[in-house]
Amino acid sequence: MDIPRRNNVRVIGDPEGPAVVLAHGFGCDQNLWRLTAPALAERHRVVLFDYVGCGRSDLGAWDEERYSRLDGYATDVVEVCEALDLRDAVFVGHSVSAMVGVLAARAARERIRALVMVAPSPRYLDDEGYRGGFGAGDIEELLESLDSNFLGWSSAMAPVIMGNPDRPELGTELADSFCATDPDIARVFARTTFLSDSRADLPGVTVPTLILECVQDVIAPREVGAYVHAAVPGSRLVTLDATGHCPQLSAPEATSAAILGFLQDLG
Repeated sequence: MDIPRRNNVRVIGDPEGPAVVLAHGFGCDQNLWRLTAPALAERHRVVLFDYVGCGRSDLGAWDEERYSRLDGYATDVVEVCEALDLRDAVFVGHSVSAMVGVLAARAARERIRALVMVAPSPRYLDDEGYRGGFGAGDIEELLESLDSNFLGWSSAMAPVIMGNPDRPELGTELADSFCATDPDIARVFARTTFLSDSRADLPGVTVPTLILECVQDVIAPREVGAYVHAAVPGSRLVTLDATGHCPQLSAPEATSAAILGFLQDLG
């Protein structure tokens, strides 16, 4: 199989530089990195891709059973790394992709040497002694709304997720990204995302890890960032002066600077 074509892989930047893989979250595609990637590309080989079922990936390669688990997306990551023969890459995962990166790094230790988690959440559902940000009723209502009226859900939720009401164009862009996704595929990805629980995987992370959280984020509140930081051995937590769940769009300079600082420290 032509993996680069399947996942709409693009490589930009310094071809001789250290590899940085940028992975998008639910309902998005690689375009959401467009304001952050150029700064990284000045000194690094930046790999952008779309998960199967998203963006300009090969929709014919989508399989409901495979992509109803985070492992299916992690397999995409590993296969992209193998197709490009990446070694010691830094994986930057936004939202649910942060947990995908944990699985990919465990499966391909020689391919991924470090992780950057942007607005991560190992579990969106509240649990005893754990605040994920959503009650069981919230998740049920979210998924039911997505099932019954995907376009309406996208238009209503995107501005909330983006979290910058003074910049409505950002919410519109995210809504457009959601609406461009096949509704049946989006429903599966949504359940895979919002019903996942990756907390048990965090203590097993053995690579250097940077966690980026926002001052205010309705999807991944700061309690989640603190939890991930405490659970991942030796991790570094940085709170960006940004609001919303997509700082790579709402605060690209701060996001790029934090990632570049981490990359420089890695050497």
